[in-house]
Amino acid sequence: MGRVSQAQAEENRRRVVETASHLFRERGTHVSVADLMKAAGLTHGGFYKQFASKEALIDEATAHAFAELTRRHRNGLEQHGERREAAQRALIDTYLSPEHRDSPADGCPVAALATDMAREGGDQEARRIYTEGVGDFAQWLTTEDQDGITRLCTMFGALVLARATSGSPLSDEILSTARAALAAGS
Repeated sequence: MGRVSQAQAEENRRRVVETASHLFRERGTHVSVADLMKAAGLTHGGFYKQFASKEALIDEATAHAFAELTRRHRNGLEQHGERREAAQRALIDTYLSPEHRDSPADGCPVAALATDMAREGGDQEARRIYTEGVGDFAQWLTTEDQDGITRLCTMFGALVLARATSGSPLSDEILSTARAALAAGS
């Protein structure tokens, strides 16, 4: 088979990073390289032409997921006429929704990757990226009256518990109770 062009190689790399970002949020970073490449529609052998290691891909996929989150924050601000508190309220409602609970692959990397990052060594790039992303998200959630870390912990905890109890009435109750608690504090 012939060599791929530089443009095609860049497109393949982008597709692998994007696919990994979604799969890691949905299933965790333990997803095999073979499964990942299959999901991206590429051959397993092509992986090592693009990445030095799976850890290097985890780094890039984590950064990609947090870049998506940042874009969502910016888009939310634009949609709400740069009114930060309105954008925050809309984000909280979306974050604590059944749709977000049921779609981890497209959801928040804070909740989806927490367990995997807890297992990473403290000197790993992915963990540094994750830590910075959590800090940025908490800062974005900060208001004059509410600490962003508290708000993020409430959202994160509620989402994780709602996912763990999905399919039961308790799951929806967790989401609505957390939404109400955060709305009362704004």
